[in-house]
Amino acid sequence: LRGKDGAAYTTARQAEESAIEKECAKDDPKKWRCDVISLYHGGRTALYRYRRYQDVRMVMAPDQNAAFFGGDPDNFNFPRYDLDMAFMRVYENGKPAKVDAFLPFDAAGPKEGELVFTSGNPGSTEREVPLADLEFSRNVTVPFIVDNYSALDGALWQYSRESTAHHQEAQERVFGIENSLKVYRGRVDVLSDPKLLDAKAKSEASLRDWINADPKRKEAYGDPWAKNAQALAVKKRIFKPYVMLEGAFGIQGELFQYAKLLVRAASERQKPDAERLTAYHDARLPALEAELGSTAPVYPDLEKTELAFSLTKLRQVLGADDEMVKLVLGKAAPDDLAETLVKGTKLADPKVRLALWKGGADAIAASKDPMIVLARSIEPQTRALRKQMDDEVAAPSRQASEAMAKARFERDGVSSYPDATFTQRLSFGQVKGWDENGKAVPAFTYFSGLYDRATGSDPFKLTKPWLDAKAHVNMKTPYDFVSTNDIIGGNSGSPVIDSQGHAVGLIFDGNIHSLGGDFYYDETTNRAVAVDTAAIMEALKVVYKNQALANELSQGHL
Repeated sequence: LRGKDGAAYTTARQAEESAIEKECAKDDPKKWRCDVISLYHGGRTALYRYRRYQDVRMVMAPDQNAAFFGGDPDNFNFPRYDLDMAFMRVYENGKPAKVDAFLPFDAAGPKEGELVFTSGNPGSTEREVPLADLEFSRNVTVPFIVDNYSALDGALWQYSRESTAHHQEAQERVFGIENSLKVYRGRVDVLSDPKLLDAKAKSEASLRDWINADPKRKEAYGDPWAKNAQALAVKKRIFKPYVMLEGAFGIQGELFQYAKLLVRAASERQKPDAERLTAYHDARLPALEAELGSTAPVYPDLEKTELAFSLTKLRQVLGADDEMVKLVLGKAAPDDLAETLVKGTKLADPKVRLALWKGGADAIAASKDPMIVLARSIEPQTRALRKQMDDEVAAPSRQASEAMAKARFERDGVSSYPDATFTQRLSFGQVKGWDENGKAVPAFTYFSGLYDRATGSDPFKLTKPWLDAKAHVNMKTPYDFVSTNDIIGGNSGSPVIDSQGHAVGLIFDGNIHSLGGDFYYDETTNRAVAVDTAAIMEALKVVYKNQALANELSQGHL
């Protein structure tokens, strides 16, 4: 990549990533998945190889009221009383997979003060991004997302109240939107904190002075801040059309996302692997095909609601006279177009999607499915936006961040871990509460607190198995706990592991102070929230009467 900029840099990078990933998975692309991952925003690059299992079956999951007890009011808070867990079993050749390395299940759970680890795939953080990027998030990205999600939350709330079926159809989407809203509203406060911004400004000034103090260093690293500023200027100019069209804020719903994937994949798969967008490399196609073959239901009424909402926002954000708005809507009102598209499409059927996938470019070109027609009509413009973002924003930003990271490595060594990238991380911590406004918050909650908190009304309602079990459960059994492990969104499902390598908990959330974890980690208040394995065992045996699974876990025959 040395000496390349803009489109040449993007093209060269895609080619190198393609070659590396293809070689890594060549033994069996359906068995292995390989990803080239950028760490330290380009300062280091790593290759991750994953074993893929296609046959995964549900063993047990608690009822929704238990798994999300407390709902949005308790989300990102503690004390918590969630049994937020599930058990899956991986199969190979029709039989349970035999895995030599696993974490034995400790039914006793952890103790206060104990050393614990988490192993998971945290999504993304912004601790090493330049100050200018944080300011862009504060001024542009976060306000836009909060505005959009707030309106969508209201639309889905109304949809959920129309019938029991609508409530069931929308609940997962509502949980996701409300969770994201808490995250982004938390970012508003953090990004307005002068302490964070001042510390970032001083850190960058120190690094800039260190580079400029030596002519050789200045020649090697240049002025990455100026390069990044140019990229952000382009990003600001194209931000709204990009997020509304390529980013899908303006045309929402699963059906259109299927259509967009099929249209783009048909085009990309005709190219040599080295020239494709990263998501469409040969090494990643099995995962896309599996996604298209999913038998998960698609709900037409929900699709119409989300699509009509997003088309209305598309017109509001870009303006009625925008050429892309005219291309998408034509003369139709958003509600009418959403009705026509959802009623006319066949993409809710996985067999139809897979037939289009296997038919390739010819099948896509011949398709009269209205969702495919729409995706096909806007693809030239959305692809142009994607190319501009890749070449004029992502490429120079990456080069600037790479230069900053390498300068830090030369000056400080690798003294901090990289920002999260949805790749494997091991975090250590301690089971420990915290002090909230002079009041101690204990590290554990107990079954007794769950029943005390229950009101009989959602989201604090317990189902009949829980009410029937009240007289039989051990009220002193630990339920949820907190630890100082550094986690972020994406860590949900991470095991909590003791010093003996035993699973003692399952991460499912953070406390309210963890919302600042995108930008910094403060061990005094930032906490990971987990289900205690003792609670899992008690619930299995007493509430759900699943002694067989409890025995399997306690005996370690996984």
